[in-house]
Amino acid sequence: MKVIGLIGGLSWESTSLYYKHINTLTLSQYDQNAKLVLYSMDFGEITTLLQNHQYEEVKNALVTVAKKVEKSGADCLLMCSNTVHLFAEEVESAISIPLLHIGDVSAKEMVEQNINRIGLLGTKQTMEQDFYKSRLANYNIETIIPNEEDRNFIHHVILNELSKGIISEISKEKLLQITKSLIQNGAEGILLGCTEIPLLISKNDLTVPVFDTAFLHANTAVQFAG
Repeated sequence: MKVIGLIGGLSWESTSLYYKHINTLTLSQYDQNAKLVLYSMDFGEITTLLQNHQYEEVKNALVTVAKKVEKSGADCLLMCSNTVHLFAEEVESAISIPLLHIGDVSAKEMVEQNINRIGLLGTKQTMEQDFYKSRLANYNIETIIPNEEDRNFIHHVILNELSKGIISEISKEKLLQITKSLIQNGAEGILLGCTEIPLLISKNDLTVPVFDTAFLHANTAVQFAG
């Protein structure tokens, strides 16, 4: 099997989901264990840089790590975070192995399920900036995001609870209320556009299709490696 390269640590909680998904899927589909190269970055450092809009520093850090992962023998690269795909083009151009883009992976699954309008949950960067929504638009998928107050709440939960392993039922209920508002506004499904959110809610919590980006991303890597 080919070697899957991962840039993780963003956060380690969601990276552990990637590790579990990749190995579980590899075992069930190929009766083998996955071959992985994982570089775990400092979530706190990257978060601070993003909050201070020091995007050049984040880009340079990701490019440096991507090159290290490639040099270590990886045949493809996954960045285990939706938010850092803000720098996907720069990372992709700096390496010679394929970057499996989390937005493409998610969009292809939505197309298969005939989803035209999706409700997006994620960090403020993912929800508010254009890099993710424009990627989905390439597949003729319209993105609906929560209002500003709800976006701030989701961002807080991701950074201050989920990334630290804190699971709150109160936060879960509020998050489900937000998803219901998105559905009322026309969303045909919900995209868990942050790899931490599946720690809190799943497809069993909603009546519309739910797209778990961490699982979909991991599954695509397994298909590539096989």
